[in-house]
Amino acid sequence: MDNFSRRDFLKLGGLALGGLAFSPLSSPLGGFDDAQFVRVATHDVAVYQEPSDKSKALEYIRRDTLVHVYKEIKGQEVDSNPYWYRVWGGYMHRARLQRVKFLLNKPMDSIPEGTRQLMEVTVPMTSPWLFTKSRGWEEMAPSIYYESVHWADGIQQGPDGNLWYRIWDELDSNVDYFLPTAHLRPIPHSELEPISPDVPWDKKRIEVNLTTQTLTAFEYDRPVFQTKISSGVNGPNMMTPRGKFQIFDKLPSKHMGNSFFGVTTKGNLLAADDDSYVLPGVPWTSFFTVVGHAFHGTYWHENFGAPMSHGCINMRTPEARWIFRWALPPHTTQALATDYSFHYGNKGTAVNIFF
Repeated sequence: MDNFSRRDFLKLGGLALGGLAFSPLSSPLGGFDDAQFVRVATHDVAVYQEPSDKSKALEYIRRDTLVHVYKEIKGQEVDSNPYWYRVWGGYMHRARLQRVKFLLNKPMDSIPEGTRQLMEVTVPMTSPWLFTKSRGWEEMAPSIYYESVHWADGIQQGPDGNLWYRIWDELDSNVDYFLPTAHLRPIPHSELEPISPDVPWDKKRIEVNLTTQTLTAFEYDRPVFQTKISSGVNGPNMMTPRGKFQIFDKLPSKHMGNSFFGVTTKGNLLAADDDSYVLPGVPWTSFFTVVGHAFHGTYWHENFGAPMSHGCINMRTPEARWIFRWALPPHTTQALATDYSFHYGNKGTAVNIFF
C-alpha cells in the first residue's frame, strides 16, 4: 500500500467521493496527518463548549463530515466511555465518531476467474456505482465506509475511466456493483492464518458479561484475550440473548440489514439513511444463533463498553478479526479465494453469555 497526500486522495477519488464535503472543521492546520481525522457516523453529533455533555452545545455536525482531531482527552464524567476529541471550536464525544485514514492502493493485475479476493476499504468513505445496459452508470447510496470488508471478483473500467473492482455481495449476489481500486486494499491470506489451530475445539470458549460489557476468550480455562464490547440495547427484539451457544458459521464479509438495490441509488434516497439499516461489508462475522446474532467488526460507532447493537456483539474491527481467526469452525486461507462462509457441524467454539 502506498501513502498519499490528502490532495492526491481527493484528485484520485473525486468521483467516488463526490458527496464528501470538507468544512473548516475538517481542514487540518499545518501538516497533514491522516491519523487525526474522524468521520461523523450518525445523523448529527454535537460540538460542546467543554468536554462534557452538560456544557453548551455550540453546533451540530452532520453525518459523514470529516473532522480534524487535535487531541483526545478524558472528560470529567465517569462512564463507560469518558473520552472526548478536541476539535475546531470545541469538543466532540467519540461515541458516534469513527477514526479514519486516507490510504490509497495500487490495483491488482487481475483476479482469476472463479475466485474472489477479500478487500478492505482504506479511505473514510467511497460511493458504490451500479452499471446497467438500460441506464448506464448510477451512483448508489449509502456510502461504503472505512474498515468494511468486501469480496471483489473482477476488475474493469469504471465510470471515471480508471480501474474499478467488481464487488460480489452475498445479499445481492445477482447484481454487481463497483468500487475504485484505489480505495480498496487486497487482504493477503497471511493476515488471516488461523490462531492456535492445534487447540482442540472443546478447549476454546468465549464468555460475554453483559453487565460489564466485556468479552473474554479462553484456551484450556486460561484467558488469552479480553476486550470491551457493545451488546444489544434494551428494547423489543434488540437485546442480546443470554445462554450457552456455539459459533456455527463465520463470514469474513456480511451484508447486514436491507439490500442496496431498488431504492438506494442517489436519485432515490428512500433507504439511504440510518433507519434503513443498510450495512454492507460488515467485517469478520462469527454467528452463534440461527436468527442472526454474531460477533463482528463495527464501523459505525466507537462506544464499546455500552450497549449499542440490534442484538449482535459489536467489536472493534481488528478484535473481531482476531475472534474470526481464533474461533472454530475452522477456515483455511486457501478456501478464502472461493468460499464466502465457513461452518462445521456442531464443533464450533462454545459461547456463554450472561449478566
